[in-house]
Amino acid sequence: MNKSEFLNLDLTLPIIAAPMFLISTPRHVIECCKNGIIGTIPALNNRTTEGFEEWIIEIKTELANFEKETGKKAAPFGVNLIVHMTNPRVQADLEICVKHKVPIIITSLGAVSDVVNAVHSYGGLVFHDVIKRRHAEKAQEAGVDGLILVCAGAGGHAGTLHPMPFIKEVRSFYDGIILLSGCLSTGQDVAGALQMGADIAYMGTRFINVDESNASEDYKQMIIKSGTNEIVYTAAVSGVNANFLRPSLEAMGITEELWNREKKVDFGEELDAAKAEAQAWKTIWSAGQGVASINDSVSIATLVDHLKKEFSKAIDNHVKKSNRYL
Repeated sequence: MNKSEFLNLDLTLPIIAAPMFLISTPRHVIECCKNGIIGTIPALNNRTTEGFEEWIIEIKTELANFEKETGKKAAPFGVNLIVHMTNPRVQADLEICVKHKVPIIITSLGAVSDVVNAVHSYGGLVFHDVIKRRHAEKAQEAGVDGLILVCAGAGGHAGTLHPMPFIKEVRSFYDGIILLSGCLSTGQDVAGALQMGADIAYMGTRFINVDESNASEDYKQMIIKSGTNEIVYTAAVSGVNANFLRPSLEAMGITEELWNREKKVDFGEELDAAKAEAQAWKTIWSAGQGVASINDSVSIATLVDHLKKEFSKAIDNHVKKSNRYL
């Protein structure tokens, strides 16, 4: 699949549901694809490469059966690979992706040409997370097909740049696919992303609050109750700046003094509430500033239908307003 083929996919909406650590599940991916948006999952959400392959087989089988039974074309799916020397599984997981010809690979923490070449060998696409121009330039050099511009306010390991200048800057030297990430929670947000120059919206936090996610009910309720003031940008949890829900930090004993540090806290010694970092990741919850627009938790089918109506209304309103000045 090349850029033109990707941009001409028959999607319900130009949305990729982002791969979310501990949250995305095979069912999450399958329901996204059945409903016409691209579903993705981190390879590391399964504890073993063998289990990861079972998930890929499950996703492919379910989508093939859906297409056979309905006559409809499912959206393609994708897998997130952490391309970094600290991930001992990257090569083994990549081999599974090549074996099963996973349509879209999303790389994080390193743009590696060998990975890109491996995915291109079977016609797959590679999208790479970036938070600044230099990262985008290095990814371009590696030959990626698309750049995910992770802007200020995004859930997880977000950047600090505003999307408007960031898109324009990247477009000045890059003609590949641009995906926009950061605070996109509504159909109107998707329309706005396209208007700013992105090709597709990359939505994470909004897809935590769905029936098919692995998030706990407490996590979903915290998102519903939160606004922009409840999002804290800190390196205290992982050593890399990311956005987290303030109440979940405070519940683990991470005070404002701690989250203002530029390095992660020692979960074994500094925090009595946490005995291990793995436990911390289960109870310290990530989310983006887009929580301000989330007030429910529904099925993916219901959510996509709602987003489509919002998107259509936003486009219609834009045309009406634009015509006043033409």
